[in-house]
Amino acid sequence: MDILINRTDLAKAKSAALSVGMEYFDVIDGGMFLEPSDPNPRHGVHLVWAGEKVKADDPLPNPTIDERKELEPGKSVVLLPGLVRMKLMANRDKDRVHLRDMIDVGLIERSMLAGLPAELATRLDALLTDAGR
Repeated sequence: MDILINRTDLAKAKSAALSVGMEYFDVIDGGMFLEPSDPNPRHGVHLVWAGEKVKADDPLPNPTIDERKELEPGKSVVLLPGLVRMKLMANRDKDRVHLRDMIDVGLIERSMLAGLPAELATRLDALLTDAGR
């Protein structure tokens, strides 16, 4: 699970995680909360720093906290354009699978290409083309 968080809120997040038995670890591209009984990163809560680049050469920073939709009190999700940018920048196999799934159900269309930097637009165009869209 990934959580988009302002770096300035890390102390509050650490306190909340500790209250449910999770420990904080610094990792190369952010932070992570893990259960001491199962310290596998695949089962961890990964922190994504809002408004910051993961890698210095990323074309864009992560979305800001303001780029969200509140589903219900206390539960928000990143708006689709921000999520698509994050997935395109990460460009891992699992991110491309998630993007293909969103293309297949009609959430991502060619109209999104215009709002992306060239590098990300090229990646999305390839996925859309492969999907016959």
